[in-house]
Amino acid sequence: MSTHHRRGLAVIAAAVAAAVTVLPAAATADAGDRTAKPTVILEHGAFADGSSWNQVVAGLRRDGYPVVAAANPLRGVASDAAALRGLIDHVDGPVILVGHSYGGSVISAAGAGNSKVKALVYVAAFLPEAGESALGLSTKFPGSTLPGALETVTGPDGPELYIRQDAFHRQFAADVPAREAALMAATQRPVAQAALEEQATAPAWREKPSWDVITTKDLNIPVAAQRFMAKRAKAHVTEAAASHAVTVSHPGVVVDVIETADRATRTRTR
Repeated sequence: MSTHHRRGLAVIAAAVAAAVTVLPAAATADAGDRTAKPTVILEHGAFADGSSWNQVVAGLRRDGYPVVAAANPLRGVASDAAALRGLIDHVDGPVILVGHSYGGSVISAAGAGNSKVKALVYVAAFLPEAGESALGLSTKFPGSTLPGALETVTGPDGPELYIRQDAFHRQFAADVPAREAALMAATQRPVAQAALEEQATAPAWREKPSWDVITTKDLNIPVAAQRFMAKRAKAHVTEAAASHAVTVSHPGVVVDVIETADRATRTRTR
C-alpha cells in the first residue's frame, strides 16, 4: 500500500471518528424502535445553567438514555419555549421534557400540542395555568425568601435578576457543600424580570402525563405552592427533603423520577 493511500485511509478514518463523536445520540435512534429510549431534554431555570444537571445527565447516560441539557435563554416564557421547541424538532423520536424552577414554565409552553413529547417532569418547578406567572405563583403562598436575596442589574432589554453571592448558599442550595455552592453562585445566569412576570398560555400538563419532584426545604418556591400546582396538574408526586438545588443535592431522586416517567409512558403509548 502506498504512503499516499495510507494517508487517505487515515483521513477517512479520522473523519468517521469525528462524525461519531459529534453526532447526537438521539439522532441515531430509530423512531419506530419500541425498545429505543426517549431523549431526555433538561431545561434549567433561573440563577443556574446547564451544569446544574451534570449529575442527572451522568445518571441517565449510565442507564442508556440520550440526554440534552438545553441552554435556557431566560428572557421570556414564549421566546424561551420557542428556542426549546427548535431543539425538540431537531431530535429524532420521542422526548421527555424535564424543567427545573422557571424551566417548568418553559416546558409547559414548549410541550403543548407537540406529539413528540411523551411526558413532562417538573423538578422544584412552576406548573403555571394560563394567565399565571412565575412571580405570582411564588408569592401565592408564604415561605419564599427569594425577594430579599435578589439584586437587580440593568440589562439591554430591562432589569435582570441575580441572587446575591453572599446569599446564594442559604437561599438556593443550602444542602450543597459550601465550596460547590460558591461556584454555582459565581456562574449563575440572570433571568429577565419580565420573564418571571410573563403570563403563561395553555399548558402542556393539561394534555400530557406529568411527574413532579417537590422540594420540602425550598426557599425559592414554597412547598405549599409546589403541592398546589402538582395537585392541580394531577402530577405523580415525589417529595424530597431538599433545597431548590435538588438537581445537585439529590440527583438520584431526579433520575429515578425521569426513568419512572419513561417506563409509564412507554407501556401506555408504544
